[in-house]
Amino acid sequence: MTRVPGKNKQHQVTLFALSTCGWCRKTKELFDSQGIEYDYIFVDQCQGDEKAEVSARVRELNPRGSYPTVVIDGQVVTGYDEERIMELLGI
Repeated sequence: MTRVPGKNKQHQVTLFALSTCGWCRKTKELFDSQGIEYDYIFVDQCQGDEKAEVSARVRELNPRGSYPTVVIDGQVVTGYDEERIMELLGI
């Protein structure tokens, strides 16, 4: 996981993404524009056991295994759903 520092640290935010996914990039841009502190991982850049573990975690959270998969304070958002993300962040 990589932590992106931000001014808004009120929420625990994790982004499971693919480095080649436009919607994943858009989700990162949304967090950055709002100053959200978050952790992210590019699943496609993981190797071996780490990739298997992270992929299994994504499937637990999102049985479709689609990206982006976002977890905000334990609530899962699948795909780029700006309205739901903003709602969970209280913005």
